[in-house]
Amino acid sequence: MTTQTPALRFQGIGLHIGGARILQDIDLEVAPGEMVGVIGPNGAGKTTLFNLVSGLMRPTEGSITMNGRDITHLPVDRRAKAGLGRTFQTSSLFPGLSVLENVRLAAQAQQGGSLSLLHFPRRGDAATTRATECLERVGLQHRTDAAAGGLSHGDKRKVEIAMLLATDPALILLDEPMAGVGSGDVPGLMEIIRSIHRESGRTLMMVEHHMEVVLGLVDRVAVMHQGSLLAVDQPEQIMANAEVQAAYLGEMGQVA
Repeated sequence: MTTQTPALRFQGIGLHIGGARILQDIDLEVAPGEMVGVIGPNGAGKTTLFNLVSGLMRPTEGSITMNGRDITHLPVDRRAKAGLGRTFQTSSLFPGLSVLENVRLAAQAQQGGSLSLLHFPRRGDAATTRATECLERVGLQHRTDAAAGGLSHGDKRKVEIAMLLATDPALILLDEPMAGVGSGDVPGLMEIIRSIHRESGRTLMMVEHHMEVVLGLVDRVAVMHQGSLLAVDQPEQIMANAEVQAAYLGEMGQVA
């Protein structure tokens, strides 16, 4: 019987900065096609963990592998070429550009083109076609000419997801996709994330404070507390875990 290579694997990950322990003894495997939610109170180390995966920071201990390949010391661009894509808590859009132009830039970069804002591809070429398809995928085909900066928070998140899809990542990291989003937009965003996961079979990790979002989407939940993994289990087991409840679930309910 063969063992499937994890899509993402953390082995003994630790991070110490200026003598302070930020992360310690993180061991976690994410299977291909799995969706894992990462939860925990503010300061637990969730975004730091994502920064280590995406290459914005380097661990002081341990290793990170992606589909069996050690990416611990790879630069950000090499990780992207290996199939890693990420969104951030705050908007990363070009507010003065149109919705289509934002997504078209991402598609252009994925196809090996220039990232210069002065050299957009022509309408009808491969990058524009890809961008249009991705905007249709998130339901924003009617907003292609709108300025990205004028969109609602919910629509901005959709554009960011479209930009991510334009790069065709195998592994997606979503860092608080519901941050700043009005309650009316949350179900639609949840459905977009769910369909991307189910229909494409992409591996996905998501940091999210809204417990109803996490419980409604993920296969497993990884609970972080004070820089360590407190528990990793299916959502129902996590909610029933007395140690998790004692650590912070009451606090999370207030944050969400």
